[in-house]
Amino acid sequence: MTIDDEDTLVPHFRQMLNKVPEVTIYFWLIKVLSTTVGETAADFLNVDLHLGLTGTMVAMVVLLAAVLTVQFRTKKYVPWVYWLAVVLISIVGTLITDSLVDNLGVPLEIATVVFAVLLVGTFTAWYRSERTLSIHTIVTSRREAFYWAAILFTFALGTAAGDLLAEGLALGYRGSILIFAGLIAVIAAASSRSWLSPILAFWLAYILTRPLGASLGDYLSQAPDDGGLGLGAVFTSALFLATILGLVAYLGVTKRDVSDPHSGALLR
Repeated sequence: MTIDDEDTLVPHFRQMLNKVPEVTIYFWLIKVLSTTVGETAADFLNVDLHLGLTGTMVAMVVLLAAVLTVQFRTKKYVPWVYWLAVVLISIVGTLITDSLVDNLGVPLEIATVVFAVLLVGTFTAWYRSERTLSIHTIVTSRREAFYWAAILFTFALGTAAGDLLAEGLALGYRGSILIFAGLIAVIAAASSRSWLSPILAFWLAYILTRPLGASLGDYLSQAPDDGGLGLGAVFTSALFLATILGLVAYLGVTKRDVSDPHSGALLR
């Protein structure tokens, strides 16, 4: 049995419909936007509102726990609940990395390695338990728990890796954007030629969209003297949040990212 044998791995009696959206262009757009919001919103709450890393962390963890509780209690994919959880987990992932680096003095190199190990450990435990890492089979609470744990570590890892390239290695925000966008393009090309399995390609791209979004957020919000455009965290967060809300509302009406559980095709 291989990791791609998805059809044989889906339970005959599902406890619930798949809890995540289909991977369409809308999925990737909202994902990148949410990662950018995670970076800028964390900065806004921490610096502009003077909540500090600890205060911001506590508030966001409590809010994330509440939203994930709702997410776990749903029996199918609900766009606004799912994407709200993604935005919040993006913020929390950023704050975890920032707390380790800024408060505890953990070097970015070590933080990157630690989160990479935690992510690999999550994937290993997930696959050993479920024999698949496919997001098309998130049909039990246990699989969903693995899924959200992996999402959290991708955000924390992406923040550390993005900061490491942009600041630690002095490549700048634009340089980091080009590097991560280029890597995602390579993965997409390899997947289209069947050089990578669809599941592996998805998770690699998912991981890389986090530092891409983080670098994009910093580039837009940071001052020109720091290598950014100087739009500010407030404006950047508001702009991207408004775009996310518009896309999620559109998907909620059109159902373009919801799959038909009987045919496996997208509902139109």
